[in-house]
Amino acid sequence: MKAISLEGIHLLGTIDCEEAIVKRPDDVRIKIKSVGVCGSDIHYYRDGKIGVQVVKYPFVIGHEFSGVVEAIGSGVSRLKVGDRVSVDPSVSCGTCDQCLAGRPHTCRNNKFLGCPGQLEGCNKPYIVMPERNCYLLPDPLSFDEGMLVEPLSIGIYSTLSAGDVAGKHIGILGFGPIGMCVFQSLKMRGAASVFVSEPLANRRALALAQGADMVVNPLTEDVISVFNNALPLQQDIVFDCCGMQQAADQAINTLKPGGTFMIIGIPEFDNWAFQADLMRRKEITIKNVRRQNHCDQAAIDAISSGNVSMEGMISHRFHWSEAQKAYDIVANYRDNVMKVVLYFDE
Repeated sequence: MKAISLEGIHLLGTIDCEEAIVKRPDDVRIKIKSVGVCGSDIHYYRDGKIGVQVVKYPFVIGHEFSGVVEAIGSGVSRLKVGDRVSVDPSVSCGTCDQCLAGRPHTCRNNKFLGCPGQLEGCNKPYIVMPERNCYLLPDPLSFDEGMLVEPLSIGIYSTLSAGDVAGKHIGILGFGPIGMCVFQSLKMRGAASVFVSEPLANRRALALAQGADMVVNPLTEDVISVFNNALPLQQDIVFDCCGMQQAADQAINTLKPGGTFMIIGIPEFDNWAFQADLMRRKEITIKNVRRQNHCDQAAIDAISSGNVSMEGMISHRFHWSEAQKAYDIVANYRDNVMKVVLYFDE
């Protein structure tokens, strides 16, 4: 079976990989239908690493996908052949202290798809996953929407981690796919206002179209002044969805005393810097978000019910043979890109 592989910095190729065979009682073999290109994939593509997770070439990346069940193990009880599924790419052990504490996303033995040293990614026609990682897609949902369950689940988990957002004034720094998923979750959960900072014009337009209360271009406007002038008492919560140092500076200066700074973006540097005096005097809370936790079904339900809208998220679609072009577009923010999808059907 052929898979798309990382061969070097900014270089994709194909590799022969092991056939997807049901071996364990809880195994589910899935024919992959829709694969999303995530920002973390681009870190590996552009930099060859995320922190201490360094790619050894060749390596298959990718973790956002949906598909059709083609075979099941003898112990599978919830799913049957022909079912359409969305898949949580994080395989936890279920027995460590983190799993037993209800935190499988920080499992001590976690294996994540497309993560160096863990599991081969989903950029291939077939994959085998544990049944517990598979979520049945209701008929109205498309395979593309099923793929978007994974990033939306991160958005939902992020807002849940921030506490009660109803009636709160909130900022989002970066309106890429994760920023949009955070935005949709905030609106669903009753945020009073959401201000957005985003340098790309097409993404600013999308934020406005989806109902953002204010949208700022950080390349030409002073985010701190604009946000604070519009909201003199400042914001309750600010979400970093870009992983930039400027986001930390803007958050600390636009949060009200007692506010919360939520860090979701993956930085390309090793250490954040914070304005210690201002952060202390305001008693700012800083919380990191690690992927998602028990929010896949909530994401499916949110899309199915119409409580969130994924319209406008997918900007480009490619056959897997055009993967190099697809990744280049995302890595270089070309052609008004938002989310790129790859398809493995012949």
